[in-house]
Amino acid sequence: MKFKFDWFMWGMLAAVGLAWVAPEPGAAGGWMHPELLNNLGVALVFFLNGVTLSFADLRAGTLRWPVHVVVQVSVFLIFPLVGLALLWLTHRWLPGGLEDGFFYLCVLPSTVSSSVALTTAARGNVPAAVFNATLSSLLGVFLTPVWVSWRLHAGGGEAHLGGVILDLVLWLLLPLMLGQVSRLFLADWSKRNRRLLYYVDRLTILLIIYTSFCDSVKAGIWNGSGIVELAAALFGCALLFAILMLIVREICRALKFPVADQITAMFCGSKKSIAQGVPMGRLIFGASPQLSVVLLPLMIYHPLQLLICSVLAERWARRTD
Repeated sequence: MKFKFDWFMWGMLAAVGLAWVAPEPGAAGGWMHPELLNNLGVALVFFLNGVTLSFADLRAGTLRWPVHVVVQVSVFLIFPLVGLALLWLTHRWLPGGLEDGFFYLCVLPSTVSSSVALTTAARGNVPAAVFNATLSSLLGVFLTPVWVSWRLHAGGGEAHLGGVILDLVLWLLLPLMLGQVSRLFLADWSKRNRRLLYYVDRLTILLIIYTSFCDSVKAGIWNGSGIVELAAALFGCALLFAILMLIVREICRALKFPVADQITAMFCGSKKSIAQGVPMGRLIFGASPQLSVVLLPLMIYHPLQLLICSVLAERWARRTD
């Protein structure tokens, strides 16, 4: 599997560039009405997630429970703890928005489609990858906001968890449940139109990225500090990924996992979902001009994880068990 800088990654760059050139329409009070548009976009993304989420596939991968424990602990416990340790070491050098962005990245769920695709290409345990990617996606709806709320309280900031939970239920959990109910009559249609649903999902995410950067550009958040924050985000994302891959690998070896299970655990336990991260970030952090800085590590981590994991998948696929 060779890595390609695909249309979605070019789309992220285009969305940021458009926000720099024309921030007015997507900023608060603009003619695009981002206050409503973003909420509807989040609802659409999670409705489509519900439509395409198959519990039959989830049940098929339940048998390898040690792999599931390693993956979920890596995603929702080891990753946040490593992030906290690195933030403690770099506290004096990172701006507050970027600190929040790195921690937010650390508490996000794993990816679904790319984790399964890469595991398949590397000849890993595909049913376990499907199970863990799906379970992580569901757990993240609850665990990610709890971790973020704890972080804001611990840092002395305000965390209006009640309002955040209400928004998450209304614009995220309810559409997800409605999507699952809709599978009763949309399951076959969603299989036939998987490609169309993928494009609708990704285009909606690009729209949210655009509006998120519009507010920060209009408020002058990036004036004079954009290059420094970009370099810090690049280095931090690479370091996080390397540490998590090494930790998960050593855990798998200590537990004497077969190679196929090691591959699944390393791919699913080290990846983070931009498909859930962008819309959830919009709900959790609101329309703050700092939101674009918060999302920056995630937008860098996304292509980085695909690049490295694609190289690893191609290498592992050639092994002789």
